[in-house]
Amino acid sequence: MNGARFGSRFLALLRKETRQMLRDRSNLAVGLLLPVVLILLFGYGLSFDVREAPLAIVMEDASPAAQDVVQGFHGTPFVAPVRVTGMREAEARLRAGEVDAIVRVPADFSRQMAAGAARIQLVLNGVDSGTASTIEGYVNGVLGVWARQRADRAGAAHAGAGGVEVVQRMWFNEAGDSSWFLVPGLIVLVLTLIGAFLTSLLIAREWERGTLEALFVTPVRPLELVLAKLAPYLVVGAVDLAFCLVAARFLFEVPIRGSLLLVVAASMLYLAVSLLLGLFISGATRNQFQASQLALLVSFMPALMLSGFVFDLRNVPAAVRLISQALPATHFMDLVKTLFLAGNHWPTIWRGLAILALYALVLAAATRRQLRKSLD
Repeated sequence: MNGARFGSRFLALLRKETRQMLRDRSNLAVGLLLPVVLILLFGYGLSFDVREAPLAIVMEDASPAAQDVVQGFHGTPFVAPVRVTGMREAEARLRAGEVDAIVRVPADFSRQMAAGAARIQLVLNGVDSGTASTIEGYVNGVLGVWARQRADRAGAAHAGAGGVEVVQRMWFNEAGDSSWFLVPGLIVLVLTLIGAFLTSLLIAREWERGTLEALFVTPVRPLELVLAKLAPYLVVGAVDLAFCLVAARFLFEVPIRGSLLLVVAASMLYLAVSLLLGLFISGATRNQFQASQLALLVSFMPALMLSGFVFDLRNVPAAVRLISQALPATHFMDLVKTLFLAGNHWPTIWRGLAILALYALVLAAATRRQLRKSLD
């Protein structure tokens, strides 16, 4: 008898919970769709491999021996050689992030080869130390294959290094310290989390508590409400930013080669974008739980996986790369790393600031319009 009662009660509760789960579409979507998205994203869209890394080739020696030694770079899928006119153009492209490395064949290369000991200079972009080390391995591998082929053609007893020495230099991260790459990216993640996640609860909380209706009978305007809700969290974000900058400089010893004022200005602009995104999500959902879930899905997780913090975006499919370019975190990531490690590269700075300002204006207008429907 007790068993039958237990079974009937359990089945009744099971039907009730199943119906409730099916009605809650947001939870159901997270439970069923999120794992599929993550599996497809990590399996097909993201990769730690470096492929078609742009490599500037500076040919100061036009001899057949010099042409032969760089020919191997055209036959590998791992690097994409780009011929430039000289070191000045190559260095400009390296600073702009258009190439990841420079291979320089000196003017006396053929004479050095005849003497049995030639040198090739390799300059690496050390902003991402992992990518730089991988490209260095690719370059050494290509030169090693060339040396063995040359030795075979010459009928040598065994193929050694072929008398070619790679003189390597690391720009922007001379020590090859991975923290120089990670810490500026962590600033992006911190500002994303405290911005979008905290403010995503503000309007939703007031809707749930019924306090927002009290504002409907007051002369308050939507823009005033938006600014009033943003201001306290801008102060909180500024304190967190100050802590991040102090930790980056004095705890992790990451250099700030660009203007500190520009770093702060760009960070506060991105913080405003994150806060406005959170407010927009909060007003759209009007539910704290759904708002917090949505904020993590559309802000923090994309900033972690698709902004260039972990993965080189040039190694992902075109569709994923297109999505990443629609994220404000991607542009701020590029901007803050440039300011920290490469200095004031103005084309990158103006482009990043303009994109962030556009996001801020669009989100402010969307949030204001969303609230106007209730207040007017």
